[in-house]
Amino acid sequence: MASTKIESNRVIINKSAEFVFNFMNDFNHIIQLLPQDKISDWQSDENQCSFKIQNAAVIPLVKKDSTPHSQINIISGDKTPFPFTLVVTFNTIDDNTTEAFLNFEGEINAFLKMMVVKPLTNLFNYMANKLKEVCEQN
Repeated sequence: MASTKIESNRVIINKSAEFVFNFMNDFNHIIQLLPQDKISDWQSDENQCSFKIQNAAVIPLVKKDSTPHSQINIISGDKTPFPFTLVVTFNTIDDNTTEAFLNFEGEINAFLKMMVVKPLTNLFNYMANKLKEVCEQN
């Protein structure tokens, strides 16, 4: 199986990297970044969450580790359809401006890849845009 890589759009958030990192580092907040009409069965605590994507699988996300104010490394939990990592990166532009984006890498078979790359790309772009929107509202 080949590795599949997806990078979200890069968003510029008018908040400090510390603020954005602290928001994302609590997995209870991730629900705010997901399309509410497409997910169900949400469960979370500070270090992990899981949800069901409409007409698809349950996706458990587990925090592997993090580097304060710059990166959060997330791995797939037990019941995902394929193993993956998701890295959320925060680049400080200045004291009140941060660039953020998501990098996904998964081991997806060729058949499944055809079906999931576009929805996953859309999901990660949605999450990046919502991260900007939610952080700037607080």
